[in-house]
Amino acid sequence: MNAQFWDIENTFFARGVASVCGVDEAGRGPLAGPVTAAAVILPPGLILPGLDDSKKLSPKKREALYAQIATQAVSWAVAHASVAEIGELNILNAAQTAMRRAVSALSPTPALALVDGNIARDFPVPAHCVVGGDGKSASIAAASIMAKVTRDRLMLALAETYPQYAFERHKGYPTALHYERLRTYGPCPAHRPGFRGVNP
Repeated sequence: MNAQFWDIENTFFARGVASVCGVDEAGRGPLAGPVTAAAVILPPGLILPGLDDSKKLSPKKREALYAQIATQAVSWAVAHASVAEIGELNILNAAQTAMRRAVSALSPTPALALVDGNIARDFPVPAHCVVGGDGKSASIAAASIMAKVTRDRLMLALAETYPQYAFERHKGYPTALHYERLRTYGPCPAHRPGFRGVNP
């Protein structure tokens, strides 16, 4: 992580925005499990060595940063949209729902949400989209880590309930192993109906 990771936040601070949160989600692509979102308010200018887009970090590094963010953030929250909600709303709208829930759970309430991606619908605070934000913004990168670690832990718990699917290895993503287990055992209640490869 370098100081440039704060450029986006600093631009808004210079305009008089009192506080910002970063928002990101994990789990739009998997065939199983919820979609998980996180919102994080970091102390302005906080440097967390190694902070980056969660997808670029090893599980061990993500866990270490998760612990640091959890203790050093001004506020952070995670929220989910369930498999049933994904089926009802579609995955994009479910992800937006989870992100809105995470922002709503923050205390204090931020003045602005920096949202990874190009869509931010009906957020409880003003929102600014940042495409590729988990690699550009300290706040969004922190949110990406909190969401990813939380969801991975949830999938490890599902692996104990449904060991035949090897969720601990692929976290629900569409891998060759996951497709093989789906062909052998069919879907379980944790799978997302309607996703390619889930239903025979």
